[in-house]
Amino acid sequence: MNRDLNLYGIESDKSVSQLVADFSAAVEANNFVINNPDTMDMQATLHRHGARVAGDFAVHMIHVCKPAKAAKSLISSRERAILMPKFIHVFSKDEKTQVRFMHYKPEQISAMLPDDPQFFESLPQVNEQICTMIDEAK
Repeated sequence: MNRDLNLYGIESDKSVSQLVADFSAAVEANNFVINNPDTMDMQATLHRHGARVAGDFAVHMIHVCKPAKAAKSLISSRERAILMPKFIHVFSKDEKTQVRFMHYKPEQISAMLPDDPQFFESLPQVNEQICTMIDEAK
């Protein structure tokens, strides 16, 4: 998929669990963290809340963060918070593993936060790093 669009996605022959493990390793190697390791497996999370899904239901919603950068950014402007959560979705479809990452284009960031040119410049760099980590994991 085109990285310039809002949705970046890839398909892999790896299993969901292997791709999640490889993505987790790429995240760590690039000094990011996964904020929700205990809740990213949606089958387990849904079961904990009383919802039942099929045994082969494989969806992981991975919240990626760079805490030091996030803290510095939020100290600068709390308005940035709405654009900061980075979720990577890994799921199975048609016997393949799919990865999706929704992100914002620079002009969208600028339109949403017109008084914050620094964020306009830095957020696309983070999005590009995440796309690269997805590519490393596939």
